[in-house]
Amino acid sequence: MHPDSTTLILKALDFAARKHRDQRRKGENAVPYINHPIELVTLLWQKGDVRDEVVIAAALLHDTVEDTDTSFDELDTEFGPEVRRVVAEVTDDKSLPKAQRKQLQIDHAPHLSNQARLVKLADKIANLRDILIAPPANWSDERKLEYVEWSKQVVDPIRGSHPKLEALFDQVYQQGLTRFSH
Repeated sequence: MHPDSTTLILKALDFAARKHRDQRRKGENAVPYINHPIELVTLLWQKGDVRDEVVIAAALLHDTVEDTDTSFDELDTEFGPEVRRVVAEVTDDKSLPKAQRKQLQIDHAPHLSNQARLVKLADKIANLRDILIAPPANWSDERKLEYVEWSKQVVDPIRGSHPKLEALFDQVYQQGLTRFSH
């Protein structure tokens, strides 16, 4: 890996950590939010052998526009147009109702770039793992199952992007089906 790549990744980690510093995950353990983007990078790097610095940086930054005061222009200035583009591809428009945002993820999935597909796969794997390990306390098994099934609807149109990550998704998906189906 080129030294500039390491600089970009560490800069993205620092930026994401600062932006998410006061946030916690919804799970019953309320872990620091930064653990989520770090988990995406760990999945991409260790399980997926992904070494594309744009993908790794975008994975670290994927929720900054959606969940903090970060703008796309800020990402462009700090990290360049490639990272901005990938983050934009995986960012929900929070001004829309939740049901519409969820449907748009399904609708947009087939049109994602290969780089955005990797971030999306890692995000869905991490979110499913969270629901299995430490789900939000107020989620019923029915709601958890709905999330598991919806995640598959997002991932199915991007199959063929990365077989190793897709196999890991399928494993976690099956665990979710088994645990939350009655």
